[in-house]
Amino acid sequence: MSDKAKRATVLVIDSFGIGELPDAGDFGDTGANTALHICENVPGSKWPVLRKMGLGNGSELLGNTLPGCEPVDKPLASWGVMKEVSPGKDTTTGHWELAGLQLEKSFTVFPSAFPSFPEKLVNDFIEQTGCKGVLGNKAASGTEIIAELGEEHLKTGYPIIYTSGDSVFQIAAHNDIYKIDKLYEMCEIARKLCDQYYVGRVIARPFDGKPGEFFRTKERHDYSIALPGDTILDHLQKNGVETVAVGKIGSIFDEQGIDVSYHDAGNPACLARTEEIFSSRPEKDQFVFVNLVDTDMVYGHRRDPQGYCDAVSAIDQRLEGLMDKMGDEDLLIITADHGCDPTYKGTDHTREHIPLLIYGKNRKVRNLGIRETFADTAQTLAAFFGAPVVENGSDMLV
Repeated sequence: MSDKAKRATVLVIDSFGIGELPDAGDFGDTGANTALHICENVPGSKWPVLRKMGLGNGSELLGNTLPGCEPVDKPLASWGVMKEVSPGKDTTTGHWELAGLQLEKSFTVFPSAFPSFPEKLVNDFIEQTGCKGVLGNKAASGTEIIAELGEEHLKTGYPIIYTSGDSVFQIAAHNDIYKIDKLYEMCEIARKLCDQYYVGRVIARPFDGKPGEFFRTKERHDYSIALPGDTILDHLQKNGVETVAVGKIGSIFDEQGIDVSYHDAGNPACLARTEEIFSSRPEKDQFVFVNLVDTDMVYGHRRDPQGYCDAVSAIDQRLEGLMDKMGDEDLLIITADHGCDPTYKGTDHTREHIPLLIYGKNRKVRNLGIRETFADTAQTLAAFFGAPVVENGSDMLV
């Protein structure tokens, strides 16, 4: 073990947007603000550690005061917000830009009304999977569509296919009808078929239970479209830094550039894994990329501001422990990937700025302002580890 080995961690609070982007109207998201509207709908003080770090200070850059998470005089972390350059508001686009990939073309988003998917795509899926037929074929909430079609699925054996405001082809199947390996096999077939339509993700959505009591299980798996180039994960890996993924990071990046991938499901498991990683010093320089999905999947899409607030509180309660375990030279970046305003219309993501907090025990704290691209994160990581510069973004540590 080297005493000089250091660790950088990017902690993504999934969908924790902090105010509409200038082009939000182009995405139908005028006025969306995930953090602000949660604070306005849930009374009282909240997120004390994030507040002390400067979350409220960042919001003020956009002219918004977060009730219960106001700015502080001396933040513990450097604070700011980031704009998204890539044309999208989805998980893949946001994470890829954080990792240095700026997209020029948006992923395909299918129409919300039946039939959402092209007839040829559906027919090819049926033929190649041998499933005889499908149900759904529209945009829907995952919990609502299994409540609506789960019983018919049990009777017919037809998988439920559906989409959302994201570029996704999702397949829901009951464990009694399709065992998890068969569901994954169907998703792999769908992934190949969806490539020609430029679909960001194919997602396995297994569920269990009986009519009226269906519930989704934790064996969800995302199948990403192939990356168009290297990310900061590849870059650091090639420069001797160990890369570690927690949660759905591995799936988002198709396992590319990742040395160790933990596919933990849900925030409690992902936070526990992160604490486990932090409990010992790395053998060599290490980059840890963590996604905390519950804010988005469980509360944002279901338009539950109280649940969303509580989920952020649960993260907040673990932060001081993580910060205490950091070495003197370590770096912690807390951010998001897009918005999902739980008070907004519909159930889809929202086009927003994302928060930016950068903490190090011995680092000078400053106002990082409104950054012009999420890719500043990637450039900052390259600089932190002394690796050559990457193509996009600016170093925020200078």
